[in-house]
Amino acid sequence: MGDVPDPGAPRGGRGAGGRVPKEDGVKARAGLVTYAVLIVFAVLSLFPLVWTAIAASGTNGRLARTPPPFWFGGDLLGNLRIAWTDADMGLALLNTTVVASTVAAGTVLFSTLAGFAFAKLRFRFKNALLLLVIGTMMVPPQLSVVPLFMLVAELSWTDRLQSVVLPALVSGFGVFFMRQYLLRALPTELVEAARVDGASGLRVVWHVVFPAARPAMAVLAMLTFVMSWNDFFWPIIALTQSNPTVQVALTSLGRGYVPDQSVIMAGALLGTLPLLLVFVVFGRQIVGGIMQGAVKG
Repeated sequence: MGDVPDPGAPRGGRGAGGRVPKEDGVKARAGLVTYAVLIVFAVLSLFPLVWTAIAASGTNGRLARTPPPFWFGGDLLGNLRIAWTDADMGLALLNTTVVASTVAAGTVLFSTLAGFAFAKLRFRFKNALLLLVIGTMMVPPQLSVVPLFMLVAELSWTDRLQSVVLPALVSGFGVFFMRQYLLRALPTELVEAARVDGASGLRVVWHVVFPAARPAMAVLAMLTFVMSWNDFFWPIIALTQSNPTVQVALTSLGRGYVPDQSVIMAGALLGTLPLLLVFVVFGRQIVGGIMQGAVKG
């Protein structure tokens, strides 16, 4: 016969008298505090976007009230229509998508190749060149505006998208970021084994380096895409309202003696929605790639 359970023994992981162990109670309270803090930060992060939508749904007079409105008005669709028409947001969104996608792809490609070279290859003046790359991150971009604009004008690239794309294809931060990642994520023995098996340099990069660097490439692509999408300083110099990016197009909404703040907010909302769509569609893949890299590390 099997053992008969003791009726007085504690059940269900409870302690004597049916009480929950103290450690479990502490863990439960810590979990509640963690979720509460995360919810607070989520609300604070969403507030600017919600406020932009509220401001875009009203008028200048409504925004000037004291206290300001904290709920949506009835002019959102009208303001979105005005912003879309007056700022030519269709062309601006298309141009910005082309620019940001091209810059992100080029930066990831060149940064991965250069990062691999600095991390795993041996060549002369390697450390000096790496210091030079790091030094480029310390130079304010405003210092290069005049010579860069003179070069763009000499090539007749003003008001063309290549004037915004080509100068941004190489990033000192991207090279340093990929170099630091590949130092740890890519074993030198794996590269040497591929070479012993007769793999060419191109095959090593394609079959060894790119798979190992995929998580970092995803992060760099997202960061570069967002920074390129939000870039304002150089596009406002190189482009005009006839061929704008989103940030350049938004400046046309702020002209006039009394700019319509609601229309400006509507334009900003239109310019933000594609970024939100990118995060919604690719967020899970990016987080999965980061977690995969963390587990491998």
